[in-house]
Amino acid sequence: MLAYIFWHQPGEGIERDAYEHAAERFHRSLTQTPPAGMRGSAVYRVSELPWLEGQTGYEDWYLLDDFAAVGVLNEAAVAHGHRSAHDEVANRFGAGAGGMYGLLEGHADLQCRQVIWVSRPPGSERAALGELLGDGMEPAHSSLWRRQLVLGPAPEYCLLAPESPAGVAPTRLPKGWRALMLEREPLWVSPLGVELPPGV
Repeated sequence: MLAYIFWHQPGEGIERDAYEHAAERFHRSLTQTPPAGMRGSAVYRVSELPWLEGQTGYEDWYLLDDFAAVGVLNEAAVAHGHRSAHDEVANRFGAGAGGMYGLLEGHADLQCRQVIWVSRPPGSERAALGELLGDGMEPAHSSLWRRQLVLGPAPEYCLLAPESPAGVAPTRLPKGWRALMLEREPLWVSPLGVELPPGV
């Protein structure tokens, strides 16, 4: 499973309520007529987005079967049935960045309010150490993700978990690795099914 994550902020002078309503309407539209390969979506209000100058913003998640589904979503977002909802939020958009992440283990729980972003120094050992970040998490309600494509400045690993697992404790992280925990408020979480065997 892949997650396309999009961080965004409204344009200058745009009222928060109007922007949030537009974002929610777009996600509702996708849920009513989901593109092939989409397992669910959500939009959250986040108090701090370090890679967007640390300001308050929004975080969209689109859960997708594979890279082919990314192309389908891209086309469907502006196609008949979703175009007006897409344009409503796009016309209020100010700044944004995106990232593509692959599921390493666990189940994607879009209701999770806590997200932990883990970054590592350039050139440091990755594979074996990165896979240990989810150590101690409850796989039924938590998930560990790794960046697949560099589309923006977001960190390499993402962990969704109701509580911080042992794998991201300061005493466990290798030298130079950093974990940033952020709280987010769900504005819309789709009821689409995302159940998959662990690690798919």
